[in-house]
Amino acid sequence: MKQLLKSCRAFYLAHLSKPAKDRALYRALRRCPAMRILELGMEPAGRSGRLIELARRARPAETIYYTGIDLFELAPESRPERMSLKAAYCKLQASGARVRLVPGDVFTALAGVANQVGQCDLIVVSAQHDAQVLEKAWFYVPRLLHPATRVFVETCDGDPIVARYELIDHAEIRRRAHVSQRRSAA
Repeated sequence: MKQLLKSCRAFYLAHLSKPAKDRALYRALRRCPAMRILELGMEPAGRSGRLIELARRARPAETIYYTGIDLFELAPESRPERMSLKAAYCKLQASGARVRLVPGDVFTALAGVANQVGQCDLIVVSAQHDAQVLEKAWFYVPRLLHPATRVFVETCDGDPIVARYELIDHAEIRRRAHVSQRRSAA
């Protein structure tokens, strides 16, 4: 009975949950489980917890490593989905995963932890970042990849109602990293 409830929950997350944009992430986790998850820009609605939940469901005996980078309290007050670092940590620590939260903008924070995080199975990039800061941060992403790493980038074209996550391939990531490196050298 417990297994049936877990299966129903996984189906619900992958096909019926809100916001609909997150369903692509949940389906990806059901198809190909992840042990190391990196989120660049967290949402307080609970997506991080659900990602960990699905990863743990697929590999209950193994440790899930979760790293989240966000502005937390440094986010502008105009951003409605602000959350505190402490609240996010307390919420995710209860999941049983090894949780590491890094405050700061995506470029600065990723520059500080990219080598320590190591290769990830799933990387989620939120659209909430300043475009110029995110562009510089791509420089660090190739070192986080292994051949099976899946990288999802949120696109919203200025309208959060039509936001969605798109899977981007490793060649595109390397292209973005190269552009980032050339612009910073100029």
